[in-house]
Amino acid sequence: MTVTAIAAVPTHEAGDSLAEVISPEFLHLMGWDPQVRLLFIPRDHSQFSAPECLIEGCNKMVYYAFQQGLCVGCMRRWETSGQSIEEFTGTAKRYWRAIGEVICGVPQCARPSTGLAKPLCSSHQYQQRRVYKISIEEFVQHPDVVPLESFGTCHVAACHRQRQSPTGYCPAHAQRRRNAIRQGTLGNEDHWRRTTNAIPQHGVISLRGLPDRVVNEILYGLQERVREGVMQKDYLLRQFCDQARSQQITTLTEVDASSFSRHTRHIASGFLKHLSRFGLSPETERHKDIWSGYAFGLNGSLYFDKIAQSWLREATKVWALDDIPKRRGKSKQTVQSHINAIAQLSDSLRLNRSDQGSDVRAVARDDITVFLTRLRFLNEQGEISAYQHVRMVRYVRRTLSRMRTLGLARPDQPLHGLCETFVLRAEDVPDDVEDTEAGKDLPAEVMRQLCQHLDGLETRGAPEIRTATELIIDTGRRPSEICKLPYDCLERDDDGNLTLVYDNHKSARKARRLPISGETGALITVQQERVRARFPNTPADSLKLLPTALTNTTGTKPITAEWLSVRHRAWVDSLPEFLVPTVVTIEGRQVTKMLPFDKAKIFPYAYRHTYAQRHADAGVAPDALQSLMDHRQLTTTQRYYRVGEKRKREAVERVTAMQFDRHGNRVWRKAQTLLDSEHARRAVGEVQVPYGICTEPTNVAAGGHDCPARFRCVGCEHFRTDVSYLPDLEAYLADLLRSRERLAAFAADAWAKAEAMPSDAEITRVRYLVKRVREDLGDLTEEDRIQIKEAVTTVRRTRRVVSLGLPRVGLPQDLRPERPAG
Repeated sequence: MTVTAIAAVPTHEAGDSLAEVISPEFLHLMGWDPQVRLLFIPRDHSQFSAPECLIEGCNKMVYYAFQQGLCVGCMRRWETSGQSIEEFTGTAKRYWRAIGEVICGVPQCARPSTGLAKPLCSSHQYQQRRVYKISIEEFVQHPDVVPLESFGTCHVAACHRQRQSPTGYCPAHAQRRRNAIRQGTLGNEDHWRRTTNAIPQHGVISLRGLPDRVVNEILYGLQERVREGVMQKDYLLRQFCDQARSQQITTLTEVDASSFSRHTRHIASGFLKHLSRFGLSPETERHKDIWSGYAFGLNGSLYFDKIAQSWLREATKVWALDDIPKRRGKSKQTVQSHINAIAQLSDSLRLNRSDQGSDVRAVARDDITVFLTRLRFLNEQGEISAYQHVRMVRYVRRTLSRMRTLGLARPDQPLHGLCETFVLRAEDVPDDVEDTEAGKDLPAEVMRQLCQHLDGLETRGAPEIRTATELIIDTGRRPSEICKLPYDCLERDDDGNLTLVYDNHKSARKARRLPISGETGALITVQQERVRARFPNTPADSLKLLPTALTNTTGTKPITAEWLSVRHRAWVDSLPEFLVPTVVTIEGRQVTKMLPFDKAKIFPYAYRHTYAQRHADAGVAPDALQSLMDHRQLTTTQRYYRVGEKRKREAVERVTAMQFDRHGNRVWRKAQTLLDSEHARRAVGEVQVPYGICTEPTNVAAGGHDCPARFRCVGCEHFRTDVSYLPDLEAYLADLLRSRERLAAFAADAWAKAEAMPSDAEITRVRYLVKRVREDLGDLTEEDRIQIKEAVTTVRRTRRVVSLGLPRVGLPQDLRPERPAG
């Protein structure tokens, strides 16, 4: 694999230009000397530091948790010691060996010694042993012993150490050369000198032997990565520089990363990313067929290269240049989706016109018709989904219309001469696909199983991933809103109730407030304590509640929704199958089986749909749910829990089969009669009342607001109820009993109390209806009960809230009732 495709540095003398933008402060930080060409890693800098090895006297850094606090060398010693980690760290000492260059022990001698055991250079060692024949201590003090001049630096291009002979190498490279000759791997010695690595030294990285341009590119890339807050590991930087030297490249864009490790490949990509951005601006990018999103404040790249016709490609670029500033955030997805839709139009022109659509004056309405037919064909062949079909038509219609309003059909513009009929009309857009799955909410069984395995999120990554997931489940906020929560996102009102403060980035609305439970507040408080312990010196107003572990030394950068999604997907895929009751048809009979739930439907945004569905099922009014979801329009909220007509019809058939009159008598209907009349009657011949339905014509005509019996529903022959109203009947019975007890102790006139007092007959009738419904449910088989339960859930989703007294808001069932409140 070649990393060259990642970036392309401008062809001018980038090395000289880069040198001008490398700050002196950064060079001072790295101890850079252009003559010596060595980088010295600043251990006191937060982006270059890591915990030191636990072994006494060992100052090497430990970068990974699996090393259990030991550097690589000490970890290898521990693995062969047979001791426990506690015993080893308590008794082991640093493994002493020569590190770096050791100069001759004779004062002012510039030649290297041959090692710790032989602290003299080879010339002085000969004199000490063969000429003077005295100890080393006496030799270095002898008046006739004089220091010797250096032979110069090692002939290996990357090495800065001193030679031990006029024509040779430093001691370490001399040994390497002897080993290579012995093994037959030396090859051309001049090439070996230019490509072999420097002797590794902790905290030192050699850029010697690299062209000036490559040196400047490395320095610039490292400066930008430090500016971004990326954590740097010296051994990986050393590996990258050694690989670049071994390939004898003249610029980093020539580097071949196919043999790199994953981590070193990541460094190469980072350097090339910054090089590709050097000197970029919208003016330089807008004329290319592939735009770097960085120049426009976006992530990734924008691709116009699949649009074959030059006139259409140039017009699309002008449209994109106009559209990008209107987008919030850094995602390029919406803009690229419009470009891809135009690319589909381009393919249609290329495949169906003899001139491949190159003549802008020749295209007309017929080409639009062919394009629409082609999309329909691709949908029927399964190459694009129905949703993609609708979206592409909408995007092309919107983009072509905007191109015209931008004046691109005028003279000297890309669309000059384009026929007026080359447009998409409103009737060309297909109808929306019916939503038969009530949004993207997850079944309660799946949610409970997910919540039982939340501990697995912490074992797979930082605790911030688990906290973010729990907050999305509890609050229903968008993943991006949760990821960007500030440290101070928790408030209490005058009554002591907790409120989550967040920003609705999608609608550009700041400081939104959402009531939350004590359990959710406790979750946030624990995370705040964790963040404050990790970043004690950062001001609270700059901190993020969920700081990322990467490129973030001050805690001011949050985790991203993309990273959360990746970690969440890995967690979900690692969990066992989620078995949910599913109705299937076997030999013409519907039965319920426990079948695996599709894990692809479990993603962070699905929790927002589930939050909306739980509240809708609990009876929260649509306008109240709209406020909870922070939507501008009610229609948007309704899409989160909409039930398709087919599913609604099946559910109505099931619950109507268990319908009762006011006396508790089962109202039987034949299936054919139900199919022919029940759904129409429900639409025009009845009205919903708090505990069932009313068929009294006057009340139906008045929309349920003109009851002759003053809403004494359970005593009216026009009243019907069914199993889907059982929770309402039970709540009504509880209200009647509470009201009777309160009125009995209330000080009021007898006639007023008599008017307000619930009658014994009404209480008896409601109690009997509740009993009858429960008895019929009890007589069903387990399989039928499951199907009735699902049907009741579906019917209640589409039911409007009706109340004759004070408004009540139902609360969704807590998926984790075992959690302690904060």
